[in-house]
Amino acid sequence: MRAFLKKISHPFLKFGLGLYYSKPRKFTYDGISIKVHPNVFPPQLTFSTKILLDFVNELDLENKTFLELGCGSGIISLLAAKMKALVTATDINQTALDYLETNSQKNNLKVKSVYSDLFQNIENKNFDYIIINPPYYPKQPKNSKEQAWFCGEHFEYFEQLFLQLPNHLTIETSCFMILSEDCDLEKIKAIALKNATAFEPVLEVKELVETNYIFRIVSS
Repeated sequence: MRAFLKKISHPFLKFGLGLYYSKPRKFTYDGISIKVHPNVFPPQLTFSTKILLDFVNELDLENKTFLELGCGSGIISLLAAKMKALVTATDINQTALDYLETNSQKNNLKVKSVYSDLFQNIENKNFDYIIINPPYYPKQPKNSKEQAWFCGEHFEYFEQLFLQLPNHLTIETSCFMILSEDCDLEKIKAIALKNATAFEPVLEVKELVETNYIFRIVSS
């Protein structure tokens, strides 16, 4: 993905993408149609969202509590709601949550949206499912839009995530995270391990320009 991002940084391609994403764009999955704001992580541009959607679509979610931590466009949360899960979606980007509210109403799906930095404002401690599509590029984000891509120069996002996550993992909890071969997997795994959590590989999906992995996060 990094090579792809370098390619799109070419002035002409960057201008074209900037123009395309200068206004809300439509995204559809399994009959759920949403509008995605330009300042929200774009499911149209990345592989990870589609891979997670296909993965979640195979789970048995009826009457299960479901948390999407950092929901972005919210399409995964809406799919879970369609599958009759009891859904909570969080994000630190208020625009993302505002659009999720609108999109949930238009699709007649119930999702509880919560403005929260990781688990900070989440009242329910335990969930049957937790889904995480994290930022992983080691750079300091300048705004809420960049927080969807950059985890901090010293992986501060993962330091905080794995400090908090063990408090929400039980035997009944299925916590899944998607990561790309383009990120520093060993660094992220090391941060998890020092916080008594470990990665169990679940799925590997190779696309045109990168390979993505879904891991189950468990207490070690």
